[in-house]
Amino acid sequence: MNMTPKEIVTYLDDYVIGQNDAKKTIALALRNRYRRMQLPLEIQNDIIPKNILMIGSTGVGKTEIARRLAKMMNLPFIKVEASKYTEVGFVGRDVESMVRDLVLNAINIVTEEHKTSSADEIDLYIHNKILDVLLPPLGKMVSPNKQEDYKKTRKIMHEKLLKGILDERIIEIEIPKKSHEMHDMNMPIEIISVQENIGKILGAKPELVKKEVSIKEAKKLLKSDASDKILDKENINSIAIERAQNSGIIFLDEIDKIAVSSSGRSEPSKEGVQRDLLPIVEGSTVNTKYGQIQTDHILFIAAGAFHVSKPSDLIPELQGRFPLRVELNSMTEETLYKILTQTKSSLLRQYKALLSVENVNLEFDDSAIKAFAKLANRANEITEDIGARRLHTVIENVIEDISFNADEYNNQTVIIDSKLVHKKLDDLVENEDLSRYIL
Repeated sequence: MNMTPKEIVTYLDDYVIGQNDAKKTIALALRNRYRRMQLPLEIQNDIIPKNILMIGSTGVGKTEIARRLAKMMNLPFIKVEASKYTEVGFVGRDVESMVRDLVLNAINIVTEEHKTSSADEIDLYIHNKILDVLLPPLGKMVSPNKQEDYKKTRKIMHEKLLKGILDERIIEIEIPKKSHEMHDMNMPIEIISVQENIGKILGAKPELVKKEVSIKEAKKLLKSDASDKILDKENINSIAIERAQNSGIIFLDEIDKIAVSSSGRSEPSKEGVQRDLLPIVEGSTVNTKYGQIQTDHILFIAAGAFHVSKPSDLIPELQGRFPLRVELNSMTEETLYKILTQTKSSLLRQYKALLSVENVNLEFDDSAIKAFAKLANRANEITEDIGARRLHTVIENVIEDISFNADEYNNQTVIIDSKLVHKKLDDLVENEDLSRYIL
């Protein structure tokens, strides 16, 4: 998507309040990727992405910024936690698996795009399959008149199929047996994958199963088979690999958890994970089931709170691979209020939408919103600071009874005011022990 840095920041402003430095830095990083792809190939290869290190407490918007950008631009994107990985030779996930996950995400994105562009062709395949059940094809030795009658009848049936008139009719269809039904569920996924690949090489046909279902259900069941028949999987894989390695983003959360604090004891396993990360961040080739991928131009965004450790506690080589650093501001009472009133994905809007399903009109008085912000900020001050995530707990504590008894408020307007908020939360917030466990 061709968006200027200003347009990117404007989009982010709808979902993340403040944090302008972080927004600007990421917007420029993404714009530079677009600029790079417009250059001659020999220059493209020399321009590597400037990876970003975001420093800030939990709940200040680090993940939300990256997630919203990936969604907006439909880029291959995965969020992983650095603390979940182990160095080579230890039991656990190896760091290369994050690249394989990125490729899988890209495959899913490109597959959906191709399904959309081939929707008419897929629908026609499904309809023809169903029509073949309703009106089996005629044999070759049939008179021209019968053939003409058959075509007319098939056309009428097709029109009824399109209008949904036949949706409730029960038919018997044949669909390929799913791979997880063909194998022992306790069998390792690697072995299942090898067996499937050998079957493909030998030209083995997928096992078919018969099912009696309504035509409406048949349309859904045949969709996967239609996609397999019509979509060019090799082309999809090739496009996905290219997109992942040139536009992919890996968001590496909790990177501070693998930093080795100079004041703490030596933890070689953490340093080992950092050293395993180095070749991937620097640029290497990773083998996946869809083909090889070069990681040279994947954008890595690392994030961490760095309460115990410091960015300088990362090994120097890894530090050097994250040249752009931004520090995100902690949440204030004013920021929390703006998050509730100015963002498109505001929690208050979410609660209103949820209760509208029960025909309850939920309204929040402005004084109540200010009380939410004030008490959430106070809870952050006297216990662990979890930023905007504290809003979830304080609002839930106030809304819980109304939500539980929603049937009693059917077709009514329920107004949440500051009096109710303070009644529910004041004692909890000021009692540090209760606040620590409940809020």
